[in-house]
Amino acid sequence: MKTLIEKASTLIESLPYIRRFYGKTIVIKYGGSAMVEEDLKNNFAKDIVLLKYVGINPIIVHGGGPQIAEMLDKLGIQTKFISGMRVTDKETMNIVEMVLAGKVNKDIVNLINKNGGSAIGLSGKDGHLIKSEKLMVENDSSLLQAPEIIDIGHVGRVREVDSGVIEAISRDFIPIIAPVGIGDDFEAYNINADIVAGSVAAAVKAEKLIMLTDVKGVLNHDGKLISSIKSSELADLKKEKILKGGMIPKTDAALIALEAGVSKAHIVDGRILHSVLLEIFTDSGIGTQITL
Repeated sequence: MKTLIEKASTLIESLPYIRRFYGKTIVIKYGGSAMVEEDLKNNFAKDIVLLKYVGINPIIVHGGGPQIAEMLDKLGIQTKFISGMRVTDKETMNIVEMVLAGKVNKDIVNLINKNGGSAIGLSGKDGHLIKSEKLMVENDSSLLQAPEIIDIGHVGRVREVDSGVIEAISRDFIPIIAPVGIGDDFEAYNINADIVAGSVAAAVKAEKLIMLTDVKGVLNHDGKLISSIKSSELADLKKEKILKGGMIPKTDAALIALEAGVSKAHIVDGRILHSVLLEIFTDSGIGTQITL
């Protein structure tokens, strides 16, 4: 009986948050261990279905870097990186699109549907959802007096997101979006999934942007979690090299969303079961909250 009462109490505690976010849109960037470990995958799907059933509209943007690397390795295609970006020629882009928009995307759709939801998979090509342009990379070299600007192929940046496509689908379904954009040349471009998530959140005027990762959140000099931070403080963390690696596109995505009117962005440890629910339905949350 005690256990049952505790379960009922948990439901009652979540009521103010359900009321607050009812009818609102929350964009979730899905990646890291939460996309790999079976227990995390299944519980993530259940959490997303629950959000939909209580009247919240979740939109999922997913990554797929490890799956792409695995497929390229199987096919014997060598990968080169410049400034942390994968050089993506036409052959590599075909594999990237096949893995992201095909295998990974449809696996997530199937997982959501299997757990009682109704999901539809999309890529930026669908309805011109994500219009993109080629991303040129600056490569600093001690041998050059100025940064070298390098064309790394089919790697893009978001130019525009068509919110109408997403809003039409999200009324009845859960959109699952692969980070593949379409250029004016009708070529496909691989885009950083965090940036796509931030751009989608900005376009649909989401209430929140939540990004799942494999760390606790943004950490300070001592490696301790920063539970809440203003967007204006992020630049100093970059200069001090506290923000680095994969955390940079996440905080950049947060800025894109916040500057477009999204209330809050969150960077959350996706290795924790029900991390999305804990972030939405509790006062303190479990990761780093970023606000303007």
